[in-house]
Amino acid sequence: MGLAMGKLMLGKIIVETPKHEVLHTGDGYEIRKYPPCVAAEVTYDPKEMKGDRDGGFQVLANYIGAFGKPQNTKPEAIAMTAPVITSSGGGEAEPIAMTAPVITSSEPEPVAMTVPVITAEGREEKAGKVTMQFLLPSKYAKAEEAPRPTDERVVLREVGERKYAVVTFGGLAGDKVVAEKAEGLKAALEKDGHAVTGPFVLSRYNPPWTLPPLRTNEVMFPVK
Repeated sequence: MGLAMGKLMLGKIIVETPKHEVLHTGDGYEIRKYPPCVAAEVTYDPKEMKGDRDGGFQVLANYIGAFGKPQNTKPEAIAMTAPVITSSGGGEAEPIAMTAPVITSSEPEPVAMTVPVITAEGREEKAGKVTMQFLLPSKYAKAEEAPRPTDERVVLREVGERKYAVVTFGGLAGDKVVAEKAEGLKAALEKDGHAVTGPFVLSRYNPPWTLPPLRTNEVMFPVK
């Protein structure tokens, strides 16, 4: 396990986090603009992962080589970024653009994991399924520039520029807490006259096994 993964486990984020422009600061939230990026994603049914909603994490971590030889065709190490993103609320959830440093070698090396990991519920109307994403470093401007996954479950897709309203919080990001944060953020946005354009996403800056007090999370709504 690399230094970056270890630091994320301990809650200290030493990897590159998403570059963005803060357009507005409201009561407990920010509205940010993120640039385009490339995402690696996997869609799965948590029931087939023994009920683990974060079951796609290992699949994507294997693609970038976070725990060993990367499962991509180069193979190439991609530097880890943060955070990991999970979306819910129905409809097609879109990830937030993130960046990360990149390490390239002719020998199999880990592709640095992007953080957040994005988990979207209901993408492409697949009831009960979850889509999790790692957003790749800015080195990869197009999907065809990124290392091709050898696991057919992993799909590369391009994510365009977008704006998100964001509220940050620590601790566990359970369904109840996330729903409360989302409800509060949406109410604040409506009060301030901002139009929400889709379901929220949950952005997590630490791997699933990080101790709750050390976690950083964000609930994000796409806005106009």
